[in-house]
Amino acid sequence: MSSYLKDLDYSVVQQCMHCGMCLPTCPTYMETKLERNSPRGRISLMRAIADGQLEAKKAFSDEMYFCLGCLACETACPAGVDYTQLFEMARAEAERKVGSHSAPRRLFRSFLLGALFREQWRLRLVGRILWFYQAIGLQSLVRSSGILRLFPQSLRGLEVKTPTIKRHFSPDLIEAREKPEGTASRYRVGLLTGCVQDLIYSDVNRDTADVLLANGCTVVTPPTQGCCGSLHAHNGEYEMAKAYARRLLDHFDLDNLDAIITNAAGCGSHLKHFDRLLQDDPDYAAKAVQWSEKVKDISEWLIEIDFRAPEKSPTMARVTYHDACHLCHGQKITAQPRELLGKIPGLEIAPLTESMWCCGSAGIYNLIQPEMAGKLQQRKIDHIAATGATIVATGNPGCLLQIQNGLAARGVKIEATHPVTLLAQAYRSEK
Repeated sequence: MSSYLKDLDYSVVQQCMHCGMCLPTCPTYMETKLERNSPRGRISLMRAIADGQLEAKKAFSDEMYFCLGCLACETACPAGVDYTQLFEMARAEAERKVGSHSAPRRLFRSFLLGALFREQWRLRLVGRILWFYQAIGLQSLVRSSGILRLFPQSLRGLEVKTPTIKRHFSPDLIEAREKPEGTASRYRVGLLTGCVQDLIYSDVNRDTADVLLANGCTVVTPPTQGCCGSLHAHNGEYEMAKAYARRLLDHFDLDNLDAIITNAAGCGSHLKHFDRLLQDDPDYAAKAVQWSEKVKDISEWLIEIDFRAPEKSPTMARVTYHDACHLCHGQKITAQPRELLGKIPGLEIAPLTESMWCCGSAGIYNLIQPEMAGKLQQRKIDHIAATGATIVATGNPGCLLQIQNGLAARGVKIEATHPVTLLAQAYRSEK
């Protein structure tokens, strides 16, 4: 039987020198001080499986899912270990050997990663239902009634994390093709609207389109583009991730686009690896290479095209910036968002202690590891509150939601938003 770790290029598996430089950058290790909870310890387990010295059993699976996948270890590693690939293959190995043993877990994953995300209309249907539940006040009634106390703590914790669904999703706000007004089009770009992003931050997608238009970009936004598969790749469903990638590629005419724009760090990190994901696919390998070359985070693209600094801003504010893990560690993008914020008039940038330390969101980590996620959330909120900022900006929907929930729970009056939203507001204030 094939094995994801045994079939992986062995040079990737043996790259770790066990120097320990990653240890102080790993949130789980720094919390527990256990070697198995460190990147070095996890890689040792992966190598033992690749060498046939260890079987991937429940303990291995539990350890791989205790890892945040924040990739801080990649930034710290002097040997250039490709932890992204190791992490994805290890979770795929865990699912192949262990994942099917628990019926409730199998049912949950089948619904969440399979059925719900397979078609965008299904996700939007659930979003419409949840929006109606919130809009008519039923959610507030349920929360104030005390009925939630009858449910287990695990379910009560999930209910608190329920995001506020937007009334209008991206296709309602963004036309399939929009041209800049009053100026010639300099570039033609594709805009990714995401899946969860589409439901809870469709306004950020509209802001992204407006900023692109303000900088001379024709924006192409396929309304039925759907999920990119990042959640699947990061959670052991590697073959499913390939299927989602192929489908997404089919929605964009890459030959006639200068770039593919994403405003979600976690998705962007995965999107830039489509070339590796589909390298053995004879029908999609070449297109995947072209895709990976053209995918750009919105901040990365704006700096590349020398975006126009706004003439004024609608507000004077002190802003701090949280580095989303898959933007700073996964995509090595740190300076561009800060440069973007620095060019908006009226904003004072306050440095954030441990800005590159994970907030605990990490995809669905805050759902499956709520205790550790909660500790990291509180650590992040402590640092944000200490800045004296009235706004915290970050470039990933998961981070935004985690930080917003943390601020609300603490009663801290700080707005959490995407950097591109602040830029869009500044452009609009000029009119």
